[in-house]
Amino acid sequence: MMEDANPLRRVWRVDALCRALADTLNARFNPVRVTGEVSGFSRAASGHCYFSLKDQDAQIRCAMFKRAATNLDFAPRDGELVEVSGRLDIYGPRGDLQLIVESMRRQGQGTLFEEFLRLKARLEAQGLFDPARKRPLPAMPRSIGLVTSLGAAALHDVATALRRRVPHIPVFLAPAAVQGDAAPGELVRSLQALMSRAVDIDGLGTPLDVILLVRGGGSMEDLWAFNDEQLALTISGSPVPVVSGVGHETDFTIADFVADARAPTPTAAAELVATPGAVCEAAANMLMDRLASATHRVLDTQSQRLDRVAARAGRPSGLVAAHAMRLQSLGHGLRSASFAKVRAESARGQALGLKLPSVRQAWSRDQSERLQRAELRLGLLDPSLVLKRGYAWLTDKQGVAVTGVKKLEPGQQVHATLSDGTVDLSVQATRLN
Repeated sequence: MMEDANPLRRVWRVDALCRALADTLNARFNPVRVTGEVSGFSRAASGHCYFSLKDQDAQIRCAMFKRAATNLDFAPRDGELVEVSGRLDIYGPRGDLQLIVESMRRQGQGTLFEEFLRLKARLEAQGLFDPARKRPLPAMPRSIGLVTSLGAAALHDVATALRRRVPHIPVFLAPAAVQGDAAPGELVRSLQALMSRAVDIDGLGTPLDVILLVRGGGSMEDLWAFNDEQLALTISGSPVPVVSGVGHETDFTIADFVADARAPTPTAAAELVATPGAVCEAAANMLMDRLASATHRVLDTQSQRLDRVAARAGRPSGLVAAHAMRLQSLGHGLRSASFAKVRAESARGQALGLKLPSVRQAWSRDQSERLQRAELRLGLLDPSLVLKRGYAWLTDKQGVAVTGVKKLEPGQQVHATLSDGTVDLSVQATRLN
């Protein structure tokens, strides 16, 4: 009987239909590249990532397995526009259409990101990111330099943090654009202006101890001014430490890698160099208490010493008599000790003389027993005993012992020493265990 060719009359099993749909998708569409907005992004304990890509009219479920997720160079966030590459598939247990993502990058940032990586590699090769060249931040700076835009929210955040924590420390602002084509040049000039005045910034003896370079968050294009090579070289040449607080916690720029310290936000950058006044006051009070205690201990000790000296100086005759009596006592003790030591040594010599014969006999007996045990152990190590148990000793033509298969080659001549003679052998093949 012929099979009915009409597909409407065919009855499908569910799993067969899912496989057929998956095969059709794979043949017609895969591989695919899709752009869309990330929605519902989550990372499972297994390391796999699950999310949806959506636009105004539709969405598709996506899965990015751990193998591909480990290659991500950024942390995807909901609402972020990305471009992914992968393949369409049918998830059989639910019958859902899903996109298996193999790679992901931020939409429209491929060229910029590649340029960022090239510059980062070049500067890293020059040693600008070396941790050894980074300097510690001053615990209590005498003044702080600040480079940011006058209209930026970062300026308000930093000023608020510094005013709250260290209102007594002067802050010197060098304004610069933080976005746009002119921003890199302005940032360099502002940094150079602060650096040129770092030794004595106001001519009145107020040294500049640290510089903050800050900007709020934004896209990679918004933060691009901080990926400038000249800016990186300027930061590396600063005579005082530079703190970079650019973007949000997940944003990284070249300036972050070159700076002596990187803060996740502008506010955090300010807090890194601003020890609260209450902390400084508590430290000062603790030092004052320790100084007062140490002073009192020294005064008490010296007072007691003075009392003892005064007491001795007030009765010199008594002191002389006491020393004379002590000297006489020491003389008697010395004579008694000398006589006692002579008597003790004499008695010890007599005792040793009595014990000498028995000690000599015991020593001789002990040495004889040790010699017998050594002869027995030496006999057990006789290689001929091993050969009598069926073993052979192999040597090459030079007489060097062969201890492993790796030292032999097919056709090589070797000598085997057995318990009752020697045998010349030829190696046919070698096999490692």
